[in-house]
Amino acid sequence: MTIERRELDIAGLKAHFYAPRAAGKFPAVIAVHGGGWRLENRDLYRYLGPWLAERGYALLALTYRLATRERKTYPEAVEDVRAALKFARSEAKLGIDAERIALLGDSSGAHLASLVALTDKQPVRAVVGVYGVYDLAAQWRHDQLSRPRDHIVERFLGASLIDDRRVYFDASPISYVSAKNNAAAFLIAWGTADDVVDPRTQSEAFLEALKQAGHYARPVVLAGAPHFWIGDPLEEEGSHSAFFAHRLLRFLHAKL
Repeated sequence: MTIERRELDIAGLKAHFYAPRAAGKFPAVIAVHGGGWRLENRDLYRYLGPWLAERGYALLALTYRLATRERKTYPEAVEDVRAALKFARSEAKLGIDAERIALLGDSSGAHLASLVALTDKQPVRAVVGVYGVYDLAAQWRHDQLSRPRDHIVERFLGASLIDDRRVYFDASPISYVSAKNNAAAFLIAWGTADDVVDPRTQSEAFLEALKQAGHYARPVVLAGAPHFWIGDPLEEEGSHSAFFAHRLLRFLHAKL
């Protein structure tokens, strides 16, 4: 299947769009990049986007307002992801089936994707989190040990946990997991050698909460995988991203 690649503008923010070059409406994945809420990494999906497009899925890889030392971007970054979701649902020229959309994110992007999925008034069918941050208080404590001079969560939220615990709760996807709102299916992926985001306090704890609330929730555990592999070439021997891609495709086939 031939595919098309386009660069789009969504409310002043750039996005890469990959889609089958064919008539009809396609299921779609909105991909939210990681990078500590401060680095623009749309290119992380330059391999996975075309790969999914060749298999009948559109992928919209977006960026969002990024945090700096001078500027927090919560809740602005969350609203940017909401705007992209609304754009994907309403922009007829994209050829997206508005009823068959999944949110995908890696690292801080998984945080944004999951938070929007669990709080949006019109929830998506499926959510994919890759080595994500789902409990910001737990990540703040992890950063105290791993990067004491570079608190990425503080920069994003604009406050320390010891000064404003409430904003950490409000901004955490795990805070919104509930049996009253459990329609979305989740695929949660992580590597066992991740030293940037602790899988035990993030992915594993989030997966457990989802299952307790009655969500369809499945793990993809990559033995020996570190952080930052979602953008690796799929054709490389032993590629973590290739291992994940086939499981992602199976999940999308089942849930979209």
